[in-house]
Amino acid sequence: MPPKLNHKRALFVLTKIDEILAWEKRKEIEGDTRFVELGRYLCEVRAGQYWRVEKLASFNDFLERRFPESRRRAYYLMSIHEHLPPQARKELKEIGWTKGRELAKLARRDGQHFDCALGAQSAGNAKGGVQTGS
Repeated sequence: MPPKLNHKRALFVLTKIDEILAWEKRKEIEGDTRFVELGRYLCEVRAGQYWRVEKLASFNDFLERRFPESRRRAYYLMSIHEHLPPQARKELKEIGWTKGRELAKLARRDGQHFDCALGAQSAGNAKGGVQTGS
């Protein structure tokens, strides 16, 4: 026999779940659009040794503090900033940082011969993603 349904409580709980999921989605979208900026700032922290302001011994210590779950993501973001041309970085907000990571690998491999539009398509296809462009 199912428990007695408290309709008012059920609506409250379901609404809360929807609110939390919507909040998570907004945060995820915002994070995906700011990753290029984050990569740029991380590179600046490393180059300028800004971690010393917080009395940390190294950039690694800085990353351990700011990215306790995975420093790898921080290095991917920095690689995107370092290896992709400015135009490609502007367009990355549309495809996300994980595809940006794949583009950075292609750009590092191809150097000056890197074609951003072709690279974006290749990165999307490599991960089974959506092709960019029209």
